[in-house]
Amino acid sequence: MRWSLWKCLATSCFLIGCLLLSALGALAAPAKPAETRTIVLPKKAHPRLRYGAERLLAALQAAGYKASITEQDKSSGKSNQIVIGRATDALLTQAATAYHATPGQAPGKEGFTITSADKNNVLISGTDNSGVLYGCLELAEQVKAQGKIGEKLAVKEQPEMVMRGACIGIQKPYYLPGRTVYEYPYTPEVFPWLYDKALWVKYLDMLADNRMNSLYLWNGHPFASLVRLKDYPYAVEVDDATFKKNEELYRFLTEEADKRGIWVIQMFYNILVSKPFAEHHNIKTQDRARPITPLIADYTRKSIAAFVEKYPNVGLLITLGEAMEGAGQDDVDWFTKTIIPGVQDGLKALGQQEQPPIVLRAHDTDAPRVMAAALPLYKNLYTMAKYNGEALTTYTPRGSWAELHRKLSAIGTVHVENVHILANLEPFRYGSADFIQKSVQAMHSVYGANALHIYPQASYWDWPYTADKAPERLLQLDRDWMWYKAWSRYAWKADRPRPAEVNYWGQQLSTKFGTDEAAGKQVLEAYEQAGEIEPKLLRRYGITDGNRQTLTLGMLMGQLINPKRYGVFTMMYESEAPEGEMIIEYAEKEAKGQKHIGETPPQVADEVQAHGKAAVAAIERAAPSVTKNQAEFARIKNDMYCQAVLADFYAEKVRAALRVLRYKYSKNVTDLEQAVPALERSVQHWQKMVDLTKDTYLYANSMQTAQRKIPMRGVDATYITWAEMLPVYQRELTNLRHSIDSLKAVKALPASQKLVVLRNTPVTLLTKAGTYSVAAGQSVFADTTAQITALAPELAGLKGVRLSASQQRKNGTELRFTTAKPVQVVVGYFNKKSPRYLPAPQLEIDASANDYGQADVKIANGLVVAGQPPVNVHVYSFKAGTHTLNLSRGACLILGFVDASQPLPAYNAGLGSNGEQTKEIDWLFQ
Repeated sequence: MRWSLWKCLATSCFLIGCLLLSALGALAAPAKPAETRTIVLPKKAHPRLRYGAERLLAALQAAGYKASITEQDKSSGKSNQIVIGRATDALLTQAATAYHATPGQAPGKEGFTITSADKNNVLISGTDNSGVLYGCLELAEQVKAQGKIGEKLAVKEQPEMVMRGACIGIQKPYYLPGRTVYEYPYTPEVFPWLYDKALWVKYLDMLADNRMNSLYLWNGHPFASLVRLKDYPYAVEVDDATFKKNEELYRFLTEEADKRGIWVIQMFYNILVSKPFAEHHNIKTQDRARPITPLIADYTRKSIAAFVEKYPNVGLLITLGEAMEGAGQDDVDWFTKTIIPGVQDGLKALGQQEQPPIVLRAHDTDAPRVMAAALPLYKNLYTMAKYNGEALTTYTPRGSWAELHRKLSAIGTVHVENVHILANLEPFRYGSADFIQKSVQAMHSVYGANALHIYPQASYWDWPYTADKAPERLLQLDRDWMWYKAWSRYAWKADRPRPAEVNYWGQQLSTKFGTDEAAGKQVLEAYEQAGEIEPKLLRRYGITDGNRQTLTLGMLMGQLINPKRYGVFTMMYESEAPEGEMIIEYAEKEAKGQKHIGETPPQVADEVQAHGKAAVAAIERAAPSVTKNQAEFARIKNDMYCQAVLADFYAEKVRAALRVLRYKYSKNVTDLEQAVPALERSVQHWQKMVDLTKDTYLYANSMQTAQRKIPMRGVDATYITWAEMLPVYQRELTNLRHSIDSLKAVKALPASQKLVVLRNTPVTLLTKAGTYSVAAGQSVFADTTAQITALAPELAGLKGVRLSASQQRKNGTELRFTTAKPVQVVVGYFNKKSPRYLPAPQLEIDASANDYGQADVKIANGLVVAGQPPVNVHVYSFKAGTHTLNLSRGACLILGFVDASQPLPAYNAGLGSNGEQTKEIDWLFQ
C-alpha cells in the first residue's frame, strides 16, 4: 500500500511539473500576432460610408484585430480586406469580380448584402448610402457578439418600414411665464440639454444602431427661434447671441444626423404665432376659435419659406388641428394656401426643385380631405396618425380608427404610425417585446401602414430625463434602451419567429445584467407579464386614451361608476381595445340578466393581478444571478412590484365599483356594504404604492399642468405623486361608510338631490345681445323660436344671453363682458356631434380645452330645448376685469354668470327629450 501511495504521489508531482513547464513555455513564447483587416472605401466616399466604416473599425479593434481604413478607386486584389460601397460603385463591382463574390440580386431601398469572398475578403454592398451604413453596422454588431468575423458570410437585408423614427419634445412639464401650451422658445436657459453636442451624438448613435432613419423635433412654433423675417423683424423670440447658437446647433444636428442616415423633421402646430408677434399686433399667440386672417397667414407663410430656404434638407411635420378650429374647409385652405405655398416660396428662393417631405398629422383634421386637395399641388407628402391614441392599449385595433388608418394608407403615399405620449405607461419601465412585436404586425396587417414614429416611453415632457429619483438624473435614452431597440427591430422586420425572439432578448438582457441566458429570459418574462397590465387597465376601465388621464395615479370611484360625467372617450373602447364591456355596461347587463360579450371588467381584474404576480416571481428568479448594473436591476425589480400593486389596487376597486353599481339597480344597502371590504383592500394596496414610490420616483406624470384631469386636476404640479392621492382614496372609503350609515339610519336625501341654487352675478355685457330668464317656455336663440322644455332646478332663474344660432354656426361665438369680481360663465353644449353644434371641450384634440376650467361637465343632460339634443352644462372661470370669450363655430347656450366662489353641483340630471330623469350614485363618495 505504501509503495502504491508513493507511486501515486510521484506521478502527480511529475504531472504538475509538466503543467508548470508548459505554462512557463507559454509565457516565454511570442504572442500570436493580431489578425489584420483593412476596410476599403471608395475615394470621396459619402459621410455615411465613412461613419459606417469608423463604427466597424471600432468593433474590429475591440475584438483584437489590427484594423485600418483606406480609400481607393479600384480593387487592389489584396487579401484580408473589407470592401464597402454601393453596389453600383466601380470599387464594389471590380472587387466582386476579382474575389469571385456573388452577392446575388440587390435588395431594395436601404438594403445591403454582406458576402464572404476569396483571399479572406468580405464585401459589404449597399443599394444606397444608407444601405452601406447599415451593412457596416450589422457586421460590427456580429463582430461584437461573436468576437470575430464570421466565416462564409451571406447576409441580405432591407427594412420593411420605409420610415423608422423617434421624437424629442422641445417642451417642458410646465408653462413658461406669460405663455401657454407648446410655447417654448429655443434658449439655453429653458433647454440647456439642447446645446449639449455630446448628448446629441450619443442619441444619434443610438438611433443609428437601431437603424432608425428619422428624428422628429416637436415644438409649437420653432420658426421664431431659428429664422428672421424681413417683413416681421420683431417676431424673433430670442436674443442675437441665442439666435446664433440656435443656427450653429441646427447645422450641427442636421449634419450629424445626415451622416447616420437620419432625416430631421421639424414639427409645429397651427395656428400659433410668436409671443413678440402677438404682442406687437395685440392678438393671442393661439386661439382655436380665431378665423384665418391675412396677417397671420402671411406671417406663417413667410416663416415657413425662410425656414425651408435656410434648412432645405429638413422635413416638416404639420399639426393642422388643436391650435386652430377642427376639421373643415379652414384646414384645407391653411394647408394648400399657406403651408404648401410657404414651402414652395422657400424652394424658389433656393432655386431648388427637389421637394422636402411634408408630413400631415391626422389629428383634429379630416386628413383624407386635406390630402385630396394637397396632392395635386405637392407630391412629396406623408400622413401620420396615432396608433392607440396617446397610450398603448392593444395590438388588435379595430373600428373607425382602424378604418381611418386604412384610408390614409390607401392614398398611396407613406403612412406613419405614431406611438404617441404613452400616458398610461409612465413613469414605469416598459419592455414587452412580445406586445411591441404584435403591435408592429398590426400596423401592417390591420392599418396597412409602412412607417413608424415612436415617442419616448415615459417623461416625454421632461426630456432628456426620467422620473426616477436617483443620485443623478437618469437619461431616457439609457434607461429605456429596450423600448427603442424593440420598436426599431420590428419596424425593420416584423415577422420574426417567437422562440428565436425569446432567445434574442434573453441574450440581450443577460449581457446587460451579467447573468446566464436563463436568467435573462426571466427578466424578459417579467417585462412581458407587466407589459400587459397598463394596456388592459386603460382599455377596460379608463376615461380616455389621451394625456389628460394619468393611469398610474389611479382613478376615483366616481370615474369608474359614472365615466360619462368625466367625458369618457368612447372610441378607446370601440377602436383601441378588443370587443368587450365598460364597467357600467357590465353592471347593467348583470342587473338585467343579459349575456356578456368579449373582454369584461372582472376578467381583466383577475388577469392583471395574475400578470403582476407572474412579473414579480420572474424578476425574483432572475435576481440572484445579477452581476452587472445592479442599481438599474433594482429599479426594474421595484417597477415590477409597483405594477403588481397597481393591478391589485385597480382589481379591488373595480370589484367594489361593481358592488356599488349593483346597488344602483337593487337599492339594497347590503350591496354597498359588500363593496366596503374590496374598497378597503384597494386603499391598502395604494399605501403599498406610496411606500414603493416615495424614495424611487419624483413624479408619475411628466405633464404637470391643468390639462391633467384624471384622477385629479393637475394644476401647478399638484397631484403628481402617489402620496398626494392617498388621502383622496382614504376619503372615498370614509364617505362610502358615512353614506351607508345615513342610508340605514334616516334615509337622508342623496347629495345629488340637495338643491344648490345658482345666483346671478352682475356683469356689464359689451356684446350686443338680448337676455332672458332661464326657465321653461323661454326661447334661447335670437333667430329661432326653440324654447326650453325642461331644466335642472339649479339653473332656474339664471340670466341667459340670447344670441343668433345662425351667426354662431357661421362665425362662432364672441362674448365680451366686464366683471368687478371673479365670475363663472355658464355655457350649455348640445350633446350631439354635428357641424350645427359647438363641440364640447375635449383635451384629446384641443390642448387649450381646460384653460378656463371648462373641460368638466358640471350638470350632464341639464337642460332640454325643443327639437334639440339634451344640453350638458360647463363653466368658464374668469378673474375680475374685461374679457372676451371666443368659442368656435356651432350653436351653444350662454346660460348666465355666477360668482366664481359659487359651488356648482356635478351630476347627471338625466334630462332627455321626454324630460325624464335617471339617477346616478356618485353622491355616495362625496
